Amino acid sequence: MRSFHLSLRPYHPEVGTLLKLALPIVFGQLGIMLMGVADTIQVGHLAQNAKFALDAAGISNGVWITIAIFGFNAQYVVAPLISKAKEEGDLLQITRLLRAALRVALLMSVACVGILVMLAFNFHLFGQSAEVNVRAVPFLLIFTLSTVPIFLFTALRQLSDGLGHTRVAMVITLLALGMNVLLNYLLIYGNAGFPAWGLNGSGVATLVSRSFMALALWGYLRFGKTFRPYFLRPLNPGNQPAFDLRPQVLKLLKLGIPSGFQGFFEIAVFAFAAVMMGWLGENQLAGHLIAINLASVTYMMVTGLATAGGIRVGTALGQHDRAAVLRSGTVALGIGGAFMAVCCLLFLTAGEALAGLYIRDQEVASIAAGLLLIAGFFQLFDGIQAVSLGLLRGLSDVNVPTAITLFAYWVVGLPVGALLAFRFGWGATGMWLGLTAGLMAAAGLLSWRFFNKARRLRFRSAETKPGGEEAETPPIAVLPS
Repeated sequence: MRSFHLSLRPYHPEVGTLLKLALPIVFGQLGIMLMGVADTIQVGHLAQNAKFALDAAGISNGVWITIAIFGFNAQYVVAPLISKAKEEGDLLQITRLLRAALRVALLMSVACVGILVMLAFNFHLFGQSAEVNVRAVPFLLIFTLSTVPIFLFTALRQLSDGLGHTRVAMVITLLALGMNVLLNYLLIYGNAGFPAWGLNGSGVATLVSRSFMALALWGYLRFGKTFRPYFLRPLNPGNQPAFDLRPQVLKLLKLGIPSGFQGFFEIAVFAFAAVMMGWLGENQLAGHLIAINLASVTYMMVTGLATAGGIRVGTALGQHDRAAVLRSGTVALGIGGAFMAVCCLLFLTAGEALAGLYIRDQEVASIAAGLLLIAGFFQLFDGIQAVSLGLLRGLSDVNVPTAITLFAYWVVGLPVGALLAFRFGWGATGMWLGLTAGLMAAAGLLSWRFFNKARRLRFRSAETKPGGEEAETPPIAVLPS
């Protein structure tokens, strides 16, 4: 027992460091996710047609996140790069990464908003009922407008998170959560003399809250003493020629686009599963949306841990320390697995109570509670694959993980779920079992990929001059494919 404790001793400092970095990100991610939960719960308590409004909100959110996740993931590669540059003392590179990240955010905003508007005007293609369609289209259009501020917030957040100041975004996000809940109360039901806009009021509340997030974070970073130099520092010091940011933007896109596809392949399979749930019936769809909404809360929390793990891996790369890379990854995966195990127990023991928070319809709540029994185990694998992806982003490894997510979700998860749901008649339960199989495949392959990649890291500590002398050049990480 003593030897086992001694073998764990090198990991103790990393646990504390990772948690200190991760917890504000986790609570920030939770705040963003709870905005969606608040929307769903408050819409689900409308006096009339709550079930149709809930379905419209759920499908619209699914469509939005399926497209928007591409832009989010394309930006998550920046924080580990900033962390690495900080460890190497390259402050000018941090400034360039910030400017390039903001440009990527705007490019992603234009692309995602264009796709979402097109989908909104063709919403009938999702095969939902007329009652759901008529409510979903205006809501999705309003919700789509919030893409621009939330992408700018995400880009700015890469600076504060990458430099280790993760509480900044957390505080702003939690303030925005409170604003969103209050605006929902006023605009959904028409309280305190405000107009009763129902589901559309929830969309307006989200737009206002996300705009506040972007403006507040920009103001804090732009005028704050710690971060202001990164906004004011010239890109070309001295009398050097003007610095062209386009190669830096292209570098981020080269890393970010495959990372974006990772998120798209995962989220799209769940969104398409929701569409197929609508084919089974409105009650099955509503129950599925409640269960997936709850599972998404814990998923978003563990993505905060994944982001922190990627930053720690970036820091270890900047220190040229392979053992630290492995240690950071092991600790992040261990904490992620332990957290999801606790969530599993919660879903197994309190499924009915959790489902009852969303809707008064007993049949829908019963379906949701049954699905939460599967969701408990589903989450264990979801946590491992999410953290593994974050760690691989820290290594700037994005292409092979993208292929893994495509295989796991679209070759394993969705086909197995569709087969069980429709061919064998298992309905919603069969679909969730198929999705769980996909997550199992992703968790196993992605975690193996990280450890295999990290163990093969090599650093060239010096370049050799003619005559055998060593030049004082910084170490370079060699990342084998």
